[in-house]
Parts: sequence; structure tokens; C-alpha cells
Amino acid sequence: MNWKIDFLKTLTNTAQGYVVECGWRCTTEQGQHSTGAYGTCSFPAPADASGDFIPYDKLTEDMVLGWVWSSGVDKAEVEANVARQLDALINPAQIIPPLPWAA
Repeated sequence: MNWKIDFLKTLTNTAQGYVVECGWRCTTEQGQHSTGAYGTCSFPAPADASGDFIPYDKLTEDMVLGWVWSSGVDKAEVEANVARQLDALINPAQIIPPLPWAA
């Protein structure tokens, strides 16, 4: 599975760049088939800059993905759903064959 952060939304009234929302994406592919899931995750704005604040320009994608997973996005569940979607593309339960008289 490939996890990516698509965007970060920050507060405009602070110089520190507090991240309050992000867009995430989980994708996978096999051969010609690809699928994925995406969503957003909100983070509470801190009351002050004390504690574990990390400046915006020091953030990494791995850090933000950790926030996503610790803020209610179930990594295992998302990956399982994406895997089921991929399996359904590779092994469809229904197909549309050519009409028998159109050959």
C-alpha cells in the first residue's frame, strides 16, 4: 500500500503554521488494475506553542501520516478495504460478455 499526504491546511492567524487539517490517500496497484481511498483528517489547534510543536518547515510526510493514524483513521481497515477493492477489480463477480449473436 502507498500512503501519501495530498495537502496540509494551516491556521492563517499564526506565524508558526499550525496544521489543522490534511488530505490523505492510500493506493495500490497490480498489473493494469489500481484503486485507492482518500479522506481528510482534522487536528485540534493547540492553545499555545509549548509542548510537542514542530515547525511547519520541519514536518515530514511520515510524521503527518502518524498523526492521521493516531487521530482515528484506521490504517489496517483502510488497507483491507483497498485490498478488497483491488481483488474485486482483478476477480470481478460479474462481467459483461459479448452478445452471443454479435460474433
